[in-house]
Amino acid sequence: MNNKNLNTLNIFLEEDDLSNLNKFLVKNKFSKIFVLSDTNVLKHCYPVLIQKCPSLLIAEIIELEGSEENKNIETVTQTWEALIALGADKNSILINFGGGVISDLGGFVASTFKRGIPFINIPTSLMAMADASIGGKTGIDVGTIKNQVGTIIQPNGVFIYTPFLETLPQEHLKNGLAEIIKAGLIADKTLVKQLIEKKANFDQIILKSVIIKASIIIKDPHDKNVRKKLNFAHTIGHAVESTFLGTKKPLLHGEAVAIGIFVESIIAYNKKLITKSELNMVQSLIVPYFKMIKFNNKHFKLIQEFIEHDKKNSNKNVLMSLITGIGKCNFNIPVSSEEIEKAFTYYHSAIGK
Repeated sequence: MNNKNLNTLNIFLEEDDLSNLNKFLVKNKFSKIFVLSDTNVLKHCYPVLIQKCPSLLIAEIIELEGSEENKNIETVTQTWEALIALGADKNSILINFGGGVISDLGGFVASTFKRGIPFINIPTSLMAMADASIGGKTGIDVGTIKNQVGTIIQPNGVFIYTPFLETLPQEHLKNGLAEIIKAGLIADKTLVKQLIEKKANFDQIILKSVIIKASIIIKDPHDKNVRKKLNFAHTIGHAVESTFLGTKKPLLHGEAVAIGIFVESIIAYNKKLITKSELNMVQSLIVPYFKMIKFNNKHFKLIQEFIEHDKKNSNKNVLMSLITGIGKCNFNIPVSSEEIEKAFTYYHSAIGK
């Protein structure tokens, strides 16, 4: 893994002055610049962005509610209509400025508007910096089923400016940390060691996570084989997230992924893909630091139903990406409903609920 992959995918870790973003906007001479963002990000981060990047003073702002509940076709339609009303053309650019919901939805809007206009991502959350803004997967939810409609198209650039993290509450930092843990577990044993020993700052672990993801995407941009490794923890994670979406207590994506990491690691252990000591290592990274929920029978039935809709499935077979060691992963592994139920039994025992 090396930084050359970041250049290939036009991923820039910006210094204090956002120079790469400024150069990009000046060089390309877009007819119009649109910034898609949400209320909180516009309040806390946009003043910094326009101060560091004067080219954005002429940008038109399209403001959305940046929650998962709004990542749907109705919001997409509203955004298309706003672009039309504001005179967007094929040479306009859409800047997705926010967290994972904004990059997912904004990328989908840009990739379909007038059959595709340029777009870039400027992530403001740890989740988006380390994972969601990178790789070209866009998507929206259908009802409460996650990411059922989307495209795969690489953004024209991703500009990561870590000082935006200073505006985040602790729960959103932990939210992003789940994806970084996942990246280490599938591809980088040394990153896992750093996380356990707490010997790395956010800049270091974001860079490592981005390099991991970029190296996999370069090999398989359209999700045909090795890119599926990035789905580790997401079969269970997405099902858990969907189960609570629209309730009074929805989960953050990272909270659901953390549960997915633990449960899918239990499945890997039960399949003898990892050792008990490796499972214990995963447990020590997850259980003390993330919200561990007790699932009742109603929850579990919903989780099983959502798993049946998972995009990785084939011919009604549930296929998972599972770790085969710390820093190693395989994909397209068949998992039965009995194995999932057995893993949840272990999970409940381990969390003491």
